[in-house]
Amino acid sequence: MPFTDSERRHAATVLASCRRAGVRLATAESCTGGLLAALLTEIAGSSDVVEAGIVTYSNGAKVRLLGVSPAILARHGAVSEPTARAMAEGALDRIDTADIALSITGIAGPGGATADKPVGLVHFALARRGDRTTATCRVFAGDRATVRHTAADEALRQIERAL
Repeated sequence: MPFTDSERRHAATVLASCRRAGVRLATAESCTGGLLAALLTEIAGSSDVVEAGIVTYSNGAKVRLLGVSPAILARHGAVSEPTARAMAEGALDRIDTADIALSITGIAGPGGATADKPVGLVHFALARRGDRTTATCRVFAGDRATVRHTAADEALRQIERAL
């Protein structure tokens, strides 16, 4: 599914807000598979805001690339608030030129759901230098593509709120 004009406008608005605030971004994505970073970098000139994007689809990648504790994954699972927090904090730690790191981990479907973790469940965390990490959780309706795009859009909203 290509990006819509609305998605591009939203990304451009977020990038402009980051420029005004002097903020550089990093992303740590799982269920969106780099969609947020792709959306941000769809906008010409985004390199003055977007520092890096890390896709950690597997648990092993979360551990190796972001420093997520295997104990967090064992206790809470990949789709959880503690994992989302650890992903955002790990990205901020590893990408030392970023001011904000936003993580996304969830179940885009159609499979992978459990009784307590339905399809559409997505956890977000935002880590900001010198501030505490915030986390939110949403459940989005729709097919896999819709969940992924809606999650990327929600991530943009969270970056906006942080600014």
